[in-house]
Amino acid sequence: MSAPVGVVLAGGAGRRMGGDKALAPLAGRPLLDHVLAALRTVLGEVVVAAKGDTALPPLPAGVAVWRESGEEERHPLLGIREALRRAAGRAVLVAAVDLPLVTPSDLRALLAAGASDRAVLARAAGRPQPLLALYPPAALAVLDAMGASEPATTVALRLDPLLVDLPPGRLLNINDAADLARAEALVSRT
Repeated sequence: MSAPVGVVLAGGAGRRMGGDKALAPLAGRPLLDHVLAALRTVLGEVVVAAKGDTALPPLPAGVAVWRESGEEERHPLLGIREALRRAAGRAVLVAAVDLPLVTPSDLRALLAAGASDRAVLARAAGRPQPLLALYPPAALAVLDAMGASEPATTVALRLDPLLVDLPPGRLLNINDAADLARAEALVSRT
């Protein structure tokens, strides 16, 4: 079985952040750099999935950008759908750009649980996180059938995923300046 493709999901509009979420600074580096570094530690092939108009920082050599089709569509799972279409029959290990506290050990835990053809979602404090997950190629059929306004978690749970519990602090989702300040405080303590 081929290794999964690591995918940083960076296609969100970032409205609550004032735009350009991937560029928002955390500990002196763009949010995207934190997630990208964690994925590159555990997988050989890592890409960034983004809309055509998404601003991105300079990327390391060998990291491709997969631009999502359907610029007018907005749904948290579109980047995963696009990645599965491009992954040539391989699974994708996805991590959203706004989850910068995820560690390589968290990603390894998801990979270790993914021995079957089932999706594997991270969970913290009882809440599944569909944007930190391992999706098998078979998940594409469910993502192709999803409704434009369906919640991402509802769609992901249709896959009957395995759930891997992670420490809640690592799944801090950066949506606005207050979240970014909380993440900065957590990073400065480590």
